[in-house]
Amino acid sequence: MIREYDANAPGDGETATATFALGCFWGPDARFGALDGVVRTRVGYAGGTKRDPTYRDLGDHTEAFQVDYDPARVTFTDLLAVAFENHDPRRQTGKRQYQNVVFHASEGQRESIGSFLETARFDADSVETRIERLDRFTLSERYHQKYNLKSRDSLLERFEDAGYDEEAIRESPAAAKLNGVAGGHDLDDEELESLLGSATSV
Repeated sequence: MIREYDANAPGDGETATATFALGCFWGPDARFGALDGVVRTRVGYAGGTKRDPTYRDLGDHTEAFQVDYDPARVTFTDLLAVAFENHDPRRQTGKRQYQNVVFHASEGQRESIGSFLETARFDADSVETRIERLDRFTLSERYHQKYNLKSRDSLLERFEDAGYDEEAIRESPAAAKLNGVAGGHDLDDEELESLLGSATSV
């Protein structure tokens, strides 16, 4: 079921990518992975100048996450709305590791952020969330990827039984969805059945 689900998911050439930082990356990785139209997720570090940051030596980077999404089903603006619903843009934590950042990787994304803030009636002077160009995104260590999924042996075993290695789990559309389930977010019964064969198997 898992391999079939992944085989039917949109490929890299059919998706776009958004990058956000909203505190500890485990929670939003799960939350966004469960969203309709989100295909893949991964966590890492962005927004700083240090080369090759690690969790133990983060430098001036922030914990961030990426979502690959199907533009035919969800837009960058839709994802912005979820990001802003899940943090207070008028407050910013002092610890850079867990700050809130909305990254733009293109002029189109930058313009979408500006339009979203205007439409949502956010005064630019009152928004503490960092709005920054994405220079690069460094993948985090293996043990941070799909953290919630890996805490549920019954779910993780399905990927191990299917022969998935760490990289395959990280980039798996099925893993993104089930990481969301393990993080406490709902999928509809039809999607769960396509993943697991039964909506009652979680």
